[in-house]
Amino acid sequence: MAPRSAKRSSVLELAVLGLLSETPMHGYELRKRLSGVLGTFHAISYGSLYPCLKDLVARGWIVEDAAAGADAPALGKRARIVYTLTAEGKEQFQQLIADAGPDTWEDERFGVRLAFFGRTEASVRLRILEGRRSRLEERLDGVRSSLARTRERMDSYTLQLQQHGLESVEREVRWLDELIASEREHPTDSATPSGRAATTTTSGAGILPSAHGV
Repeated sequence: MAPRSAKRSSVLELAVLGLLSETPMHGYELRKRLSGVLGTFHAISYGSLYPCLKDLVARGWIVEDAAAGADAPALGKRARIVYTLTAEGKEQFQQLIADAGPDTWEDERFGVRLAFFGRTEASVRLRILEGRRSRLEERLDGVRSSLARTRERMDSYTLQLQQHGLESVEREVRWLDELIASEREHPTDSATPSGRAATTTTSGAGILPSAHGV
């Protein structure tokens, strides 16, 4: 299993490529957009963003362009670097959003994949949603078994916390059931008319119901 830091790095990489596939952006604008896509559980600092950007430049997936800020030195201001996706970067992004493997079902990656469902094939969307539901159902079984064994030894606050986490996952499973039913009833090539990243929140904590309490 990949280290947690490596998973977060790959999630950030996917989000950066996805946003830059819409339009070139400078670092400040990109950081703001990333916060909307990745949600409040993924605070993005310049200390994590700029190493990611430098790595993507080194791979040839994005390029830096300071031309947009060419008049800045004359005004005594630092030129802003604008990042643009290359043809190789577009190809890499398409490969990433075609993936529907187990990593895409996990908390770290599912949210950002959902954000780019508008540019994901219908069959891939369905596999990811079904995989996510299966993963959460496994989690529910584990939590229910644990509660049944340890309920008598928990104080009331710990019990309430566990119950809250359980209910959060149950809500997400119901939500996934609705999305899966909709995908099966109305399969389309694009989940959103514009194809832009979806950033609608459903629980005030990112772009999907939070299951972090379990």
